Amino acid sequence: MKKIRAISIIDDDPITVFGIKKMLHSIEASQDIITYGNGKEALDGIKLRIEEGSGVPEVIFLDINMPIMDGWQFLEEFIALPLKERIRINIVTSSIDPADKQNWERFKTRTHHLLDYKNKPIRRSDIAEITRVA
Repeated sequence: MKKIRAISIIDDDPITVFGIKKMLHSIEASQDIITYGNGKEALDGIKLRIEEGSGVPEVIFLDINMPIMDGWQFLEEFIALPLKERIRINIVTSSIDPADKQNWERFKTRTHHLLDYKNKPIRRSDIAEITRVA
């Protein structure tokens, strides 16, 4: 598997973050795994990476329900960034609300980024598939 330059995990649940990081490390997906506790932190961090020339993470794990700025609000702002790269964004949620799936479908039609939707918990068998560069 090709090494990924950078991966971001945007989730306020430390157990989920720990689990995803552990699985990513076990397959040596990337040396640069950045975590954020909410969408605002992530958006600010990604904008800073762009300014510094570090580049946008190639793969993002995004929770929907978070404080301050939720996953949908983050996605709204993120897809407005003038990025040429195609980023793989994995929406990872415990939500069973059909409205969340409908939001995902709507966002997929509004962006060139690759959006995927998985329910928690993420399994090790899913990691190789969802860490491929878009």
